[in-house]
Amino acid sequence: MSLKKFGIFLVITISIYGSIGQPIFAQTASTYPDKPITIVVPYPPGGFNDTLGRIVGKKLSDAWGVTVLVENKPGAGTTIGTNFVARSAPDGYTILVAQFPFAANPFIYKSLPYDSNKAFLPIVLAGRAPMVLVVNENSKIKTLSDLLTAAKKSPGKIDYGSSGSGSSEHLAMALFENMANVSLNQVPYKGSTPLLTDLAGGQVEVAFDVFPMVRPFIQSGKIRPVAIATDSRSPLLPQVPTVAEAGLKGYEVSSWHGFMVPAGTPSAIVDKLNKQINVILLQDDIKKTFNDQGVVPDGGTAGQFEVFIRKQMEVWKKVVSQAGIAPE
Repeated sequence: MSLKKFGIFLVITISIYGSIGQPIFAQTASTYPDKPITIVVPYPPGGFNDTLGRIVGKKLSDAWGVTVLVENKPGAGTTIGTNFVARSAPDGYTILVAQFPFAANPFIYKSLPYDSNKAFLPIVLAGRAPMVLVVNENSKIKTLSDLLTAAKKSPGKIDYGSSGSGSSEHLAMALFENMANVSLNQVPYKGSTPLLTDLAGGQVEVAFDVFPMVRPFIQSGKIRPVAIATDSRSPLLPQVPTVAEAGLKGYEVSSWHGFMVPAGTPSAIVDKLNKQINVILLQDDIKKTFNDQGVVPDGGTAGQFEVFIRKQMEVWKKVVSQAGIAPE
């Protein structure tokens, strides 16, 4: 081999295997993490997504002895923070708290600054918060059957609240309308709190919202749960029937929360994050925090989370198309 060819071979070998004869990605994974990690929450401070980022960040910091920072980057239906992570280095040092909109936004927005299917790798599904069908405490609607009967009798006349076009509340009701073959009238709000406040005051008749948000209103007696959108009765509301049990078979919607990293992140780093976060999700204080927030812990493999996201995208692609949902 000529000296020139040998030099080229040596450069290529070092580039691939590193200075000690091991693949660079394996070497990186073995030393990961050795600098601060940033968890990006595409929501304002407060709420479960923010809580999730901070409690898991603290646990990762304790376990690995590195600083874990949480940055809130809200706006544009979570796309600002999500895009920030999509454009970050694929090295495991920038992590996204992904939630329900991740699976719906590709179909709501005409164009996104990232490809949801190609720009990320799932780490783990952390937990799910069930959607609950709720009404004002004085509503004549006592059961799901009452709502279906009233909606069929007066199409488009029953007002339901959402936290905005394309929100989880809007999509949940759009799926409900499609499956039940009924039509209701959406009244969009800027967030769950004003929506539920008006529901409690009787300005709107009904809504779907996540259990962590409706819980204090239910506890105060100002709104009443009619059905929960889980596949079986929830220990969070054991007395409340499921939507399927109450008459609409096959209906199930939860707001979900998980972690993702930019595509190209070495698989060994993804595996390391997955294993550590799974350990965290089994800890008693984490379980208590989830329960206090009305969220059921999940966990599992990155592959299982990937399948879950793909199925979510299939559902919401169809719903967005059928309902003609567009961003505000």
